[in-house]
Amino acid sequence: MTRVKTKLIAAGLAALALASVASAQAPAAVATTASPTATATAPAAGPALPTRGAPSAATPAKTPIPEFYAPTPGVGQPTADIGLQPQVTELGQYAAWFHDDVLMPIITVISLLVLGLLLWVAVRYNRRANATPSRTSHNTVIEIIWTVAPVLILLAIAVPSIKLLAAQYATPKPDLTVKVIGHQWYWSYQYPGNGDFEVVSNILKDDEDKAKGEPRQLGVDARMVVPAGAVVKVITTSDDVIHSFAVPAFWIKMDAVPGRLNETWFKVDRPGLYYGQCSELCGARHGYMPIAVEVVTKDQFAQWVKANGGTMPGTGPGAVKPVATQTAAATPTENATVAAQPAKTN
Repeated sequence: MTRVKTKLIAAGLAALALASVASAQAPAAVATTASPTATATAPAAGPALPTRGAPSAATPAKTPIPEFYAPTPGVGQPTADIGLQPQVTELGQYAAWFHDDVLMPIITVISLLVLGLLLWVAVRYNRRANATPSRTSHNTVIEIIWTVAPVLILLAIAVPSIKLLAAQYATPKPDLTVKVIGHQWYWSYQYPGNGDFEVVSNILKDDEDKAKGEPRQLGVDARMVVPAGAVVKVITTSDDVIHSFAVPAFWIKMDAVPGRLNETWFKVDRPGLYYGQCSELCGARHGYMPIAVEVVTKDQFAQWVKANGGTMPGTGPGAVKPVATQTAAATPTENATVAAQPAKTN
């Protein structure tokens, strides 16, 4: 009996095993059978994705931002010569004349005169040459000379100095306004009259400067661009600490103060590339806030504005058509109706 029971249990277990194997294989067979239908009804594959960086058909390619001028050695950047950078604005040229032809000769003459007097006194009135010193305590002529002479010198300096100072703050009617904002540690430029777009300018790495031919630590990835021959009003401010916007070749330097709008201006007739730097100690990377101003022709400026998504005055969607054009566009029917109206009698 025991052997019979054992054989029955073994047979039952074998039957259960066969049933489980059959149930596991059934879905696979169904799937295999249904696969042709699934293949026939599956949707077609979509279009291939574009390669990274290449424009797709649905998204138009972004217009590249043009750069028109390369640096000119000795112009708009530091030089090895002693003195001011070559000036490209009328104010800068006037200031260079004032410095070179007025201040330098005056201070040279004063320095040589004082040096000569000191040497003469040291030789003529030392103890060996003048054992018995004079007891003179006053000399009216000498006192008048050393009082009147400095006054005349200061008057000669004051007239051109005040004229230059007044001209720097008397902004003519501007052709273009650029809002310059200082950040820690980069610059941004806004063009409110050209669609109010913004350009963010950061320093380039040394290898990028070398590849583009830029002066070391003066090249930027986005330049401030202005048209030649235009009066450019610069409004400076800051969003963190005090910076200072300075371009030596333009003879401009204006602090950018948080919560305050300062103003300066320049007018450059010579197209080219000009550099400056932040001139206010503003933090750890103060020395890495270069300024690059590109002066271009009017056509090049319009091209650059369009590439940045801006508009030129009078060409935007809200531009008003001239009155003459609107009158000429009147229909003949309207003109005939107006002509047919009788004149009013008083």
